[in-house]
Amino acid sequence: MEFVDRRSLVRLLTAMGLGICGIGQRHAIGMEERKPVSRRVIVIGAGLAGLAAARELQNQGIEVVVLEGRERIGGRLWTSNKWPDIPLDMGASWIHGLEGNPLTDLAKQAHAKLIETSYESNRIYDVTGKELSEAKETQLDRLRDQFQSAIEAAQEADEDTSLREVAERLQKKLGANEQVRQMLSFLVSSMLEQEYAGSATKLSAQWFDSAEEFDGEDGLFADGYEQIVKYLAKNLTIKTGQIVRRVVWDQAPIRISTATEEFTADQVVVTLPLGVLKAGGVKFSPSLPKPIVTAIAKLEMGVLNKCYLRFPKVFWPTDVDWLECITTKHGEWVEWVSFVRAANVPVLLGFNAADRGREIEDWTDEQIVASAMTTLRHLFGADIPEPIDYQLTRWASDPFSFGAYSYNPVGADPKFRRQLAKPVADKLYFAGEATDHEYFGTAHGAYLSGLRAAEQISDL
Repeated sequence: MEFVDRRSLVRLLTAMGLGICGIGQRHAIGMEERKPVSRRVIVIGAGLAGLAAARELQNQGIEVVVLEGRERIGGRLWTSNKWPDIPLDMGASWIHGLEGNPLTDLAKQAHAKLIETSYESNRIYDVTGKELSEAKETQLDRLRDQFQSAIEAAQEADEDTSLREVAERLQKKLGANEQVRQMLSFLVSSMLEQEYAGSATKLSAQWFDSAEEFDGEDGLFADGYEQIVKYLAKNLTIKTGQIVRRVVWDQAPIRISTATEEFTADQVVVTLPLGVLKAGGVKFSPSLPKPIVTAIAKLEMGVLNKCYLRFPKVFWPTDVDWLECITTKHGEWVEWVSFVRAANVPVLLGFNAADRGREIEDWTDEQIVASAMTTLRHLFGADIPEPIDYQLTRWASDPFSFGAYSYNPVGADPKFRRQLAKPVADKLYFAGEATDHEYFGTAHGAYLSGLRAAEQISDL
């Protein structure tokens, strides 16, 4: 969900802690199994992090049971098969950066077909619904450069500030030109909120982009991300419908209570999304150490919702992957993905991020689709056909995630993610994208965090 050049924004933080190479060499999926170890590990959550940790631990001969609150596995990797000819990912969709990404190798092991998409394959429309002229495109490029320079200056300041404040200061400097205001609003939404899922009023100017990235294009799973989920889950003991309520960890064995059963373990890997940890539905006894409690409180969970629309025919450009539009209302249907080039189906995917994403979750399905169609008619004419079907997400309202993925708000820096990843008394281990300071907010970050938690346990 990035703007064309948003990946080039300044990176302040160099990689710290365990590097990906070391993890990949020591704990590759499918490595030779170690001799059985007489201990039991409970993994809470059957998302990508939980499955990666469980599979790795089981490969080492450790008894593992995965508890999942949903009636399905995968967590925020969720492939819908409602339309038989095109599986659709309602959560994570892409492998971001195919070169050197551990998920690229994992996809090969799972025999998953990947379809490359490019952010450079895009078309931008102005507020009138017309394709951006060459002059306006030049103006937008110049404004983007000015915005990036303003962000870089804010990152050198002594005190942190929000990205919204950075944008407002730039707007004031450039004057009260309405066209500039609309373009800057577009950049804030497309470059930042659509990418990091957090509101620009909260995103930290100093640390919002502190994650590392892999090179190369992005890859879509032709048959859905569930191929990775199924591959990792093979031969694992997974109990679905087990909503964890309490973890008593100051005794041996540790006791994990769900809504219906009780389990015991020597170690527990907690892969609950940050949103669930913040909601406090799972009680830890005794309370978690202060650094972890602080990290959970300081970090934030963002929102990125999807609206898939299926049409009887294609009425939009077929030679690009991304359709972007400058709108009069901030964040309103700014980004669209076409599935014509990638999958040869008449499907458009529209995104709603941050505040806008939360706002529309209270709408009915029909209201959301009608709003999307208003934007599409503005771009492509009043006579375009109605969609024959749709699929929507409401991640902020999902009690098993309370959001899409984590971000760094003002006042939060990468140290909080390292605090969240630190083992507690050799008993509790936290994993999930929010615990990975190098690759937070990504599927590969979740995967690597699961391997890291397994490594921490195996090092005991």
